[in-house]
Amino acid sequence: MSQYQTLEIEHRNGVATLWMNRPEVFNAFNEQLIDELGAACQALDADASVRVVVLAGRGKNFSAGADLNWMQRAAESSQEDNYADAMKFSGMLRGLSEMSKPTIARVQGAALGGGTGLTAACDMAVAADNAFFATSEVKFGIMPSVISPYVLRAIGPRQAYRYFQTAERISAERAREIGLVHEVASVESLDAKINEIVQAILIGGPLAQKASKDLIRAVVGQPIADAVSAETARRIAALRATPEAKEGFAAFLAKRPAAWIP
Repeated sequence: MSQYQTLEIEHRNGVATLWMNRPEVFNAFNEQLIDELGAACQALDADASVRVVVLAGRGKNFSAGADLNWMQRAAESSQEDNYADAMKFSGMLRGLSEMSKPTIARVQGAALGGGTGLTAACDMAVAADNAFFATSEVKFGIMPSVISPYVLRAIGPRQAYRYFQTAERISAERAREIGLVHEVASVESLDAKINEIVQAILIGGPLAQKASKDLIRAVVGQPIADAVSAETARRIAALRATPEAKEGFAAFLAKRPAAWIP
């Protein structure tokens, strides 16, 4: 029996699909889903058999954001309780964002508020052509605060100035144009498109992929100066000395698959 009440996890050939499983409420967040997503991300990150994590939602929608009952409780709670709730949500998003494994959001239908945040917190996102997004918080007299670091990272401040204030719906194609998602596919071909990306990921070395994620965090926003030059040189020199890199070069020269490829 699963240890989770709001999630299902499927494992197949190094790929873990993390299904939010509250389709009756469009996979909306409540306290339990937030706690379980955080715990599942930690568990999958520590599982050496997992190479890629796909975040998905059961039913016709990815996630409609905050559960209305949860929002009602928040409206009636103290500032201290609201802060504690927001910190749990923030911790879950950060745990997803900082996973050492590649992560892909599989988005169909509604991805509103926190659903947009989940999309942006993943390394990659593929949307069905029926997907739609919104930072809809201002409609409720609040703001997309906790999700903002991830959405800003994806779409940049210029687009955020518009969508954080208008709460307009963003179509799948528009989401691709502004950088929120990488690919758009028909509903029928959504999983096939995700599998293309997964197969490309599985060819790469897992240590190298983790190092690449760390590299982005270290370099982004930094001026191209002596410190960055030295840091990037240090990182590649350290990686070249690893058994994974030696295996990668040996496999290439021998024209055989690397040992890490399933």
